[in-house]
Amino acid sequence: MAKKKKEYSEKTRRHATQFPGVYEREAERVIGKPDIVYDISYKKDGKKIWEKIGWKSQGYSIEVARQIRNERIIAIQHGEELPRAKVKAPFFKDVSEDYLKWTEENRVQKGIIERYRFTKHIKGCFDNKRLNEITSFDIERFKSDLSKKGLAPASVKHCLVIIREIFNKAKAWNLYKGENPIKGVKMPVLQNQRERFLSYEEAENLLMKLKTKSPIIHDMALISLHTGMRAGEIFNLKGYDLDLENELINISDPKNKASRKVYMTGAVKEILLKRKPKKPESFVFTGRAKKKTDNAEKKIAGVSNTFFRVADSLNLNQGITDRRQKITFHSLRHTFASWLALRGETIQTIGELLGHKSLAMTMRYSHLTADHKRQAIKGLETALNGKNGKVVSINESK
Repeated sequence: MAKKKKEYSEKTRRHATQFPGVYEREAERVIGKPDIVYDISYKKDGKKIWEKIGWKSQGYSIEVARQIRNERIIAIQHGEELPRAKVKAPFFKDVSEDYLKWTEENRVQKGIIERYRFTKHIKGCFDNKRLNEITSFDIERFKSDLSKKGLAPASVKHCLVIIREIFNKAKAWNLYKGENPIKGVKMPVLQNQRERFLSYEEAENLLMKLKTKSPIIHDMALISLHTGMRAGEIFNLKGYDLDLENELINISDPKNKASRKVYMTGAVKEILLKRKPKKPESFVFTGRAKKKTDNAEKKIAGVSNTFFRVADSLNLNQGITDRRQKITFHSLRHTFASWLALRGETIQTIGELLGHKSLAMTMRYSHLTADHKRQAIKGLETALNGKNGKVVSINESK
C-alpha cells in the first residue's frame, strides 16, 4: 500500500467551557504559533448550528462568545433573521478535478501533462482543506517537501504553477473570492538553460548511426536539427500541415499556442515527401499500438530510448553528470539555434524561427554572436578610418 501523503491541515477537538454552548479549541492561526479559537452552538428549527466566533489573539474571549450566543438565541425566539452565514469556499480536491477536466479541452495533449504532475506530486496534499484555509506558508512547506524528495527546480515550479492556476480558475468561475496564496510564495530559481550543442561532426555521426538503428528517429532528429522544431511539434505534424510546394511547415498547436511557419531545407523536404500521409488529417509520424490485437498506427507520444542509446554509444554523454549538458533530443533544437548564432544571424531572427514568445528567451544565444559583433566593430573602424589610415574628423566630413 502506498504511503499516505502528508496532510497540510490539523483538526483539533472542541472542549466545553463553563458556559453552555460555548466551546474552545487549540489551533494554529499562524503556523507554529498555538492559538485558541472559540465556537458556539445553538438550535434553530430543531437543527443544531455550529458557528465560529473568533481567535483569542484577535481579542475574542469566552465571555464574548457567550454574549454572541445569547444574541443568537434571543433573535431566534423573536423570529428575527440570523446573520447570514458566509458561503464556504470549496474544497481544493473538488476545484482541482474541475481544473483537470478543463485542461483536457484547453491544453496541449489534452491536459495529460497537468494531470500527471497533479497525480504524482500534488494529489492528497491539500484534499481536506478549503481554498480559504490554504496559506502561503502551507505552500512554502509543500515546495520544501518536493525539493527534499529530489525534484528539480523546474518540476517544483511546474507544480506551483498548477496550484496557482487552480486558484485562478476558482476565482474566474466564481467559486472563490479570496486571495491566491501563491502570491506569497517565491518561485524556484531555474538554472536549466542548455549551453552545450553539437558540432557539425557530432551531428553527422549521430544522424548516420540513428539511420541504421531507427529510420523514423533519424528523420525526426534531422527535422529538429534543420528547423529547430520541438519533439512535441514533430509528433503533432499532420498531412495538412505540410506545404511541400512552398517548402513550408505549419505548426498550428505549438507549446506557446501561437502558430508559426517553419522553412524546409532540401533534406527535410525529401523526408516529408516520403512520409506525407495519404489522408490530410493523419499524423506524419506514427508508432504501432501496444496491444497486439490492435494493428492501427497511433501518434508517437515520446522520444524512443533508441536516441539515448545511440548518443551513449557515441560517447556524447560520457563523463557528464550535469543534466543540462547532456545531449537529449531537445539538444537538436538548441544546436539549430546555436549554429544560426555562430553564422551571425540576429537574435530576433533566431527567436522568430524558434517560436519564442519574447526576445529574453533567445538571449541565451547572444554570447555566440561575439564574432559577428567583432566583425561589425571592424567594419565600423574601416568606415571611420580614411584611406591613409586616419580617423575622419567631424570637420573634414562637412
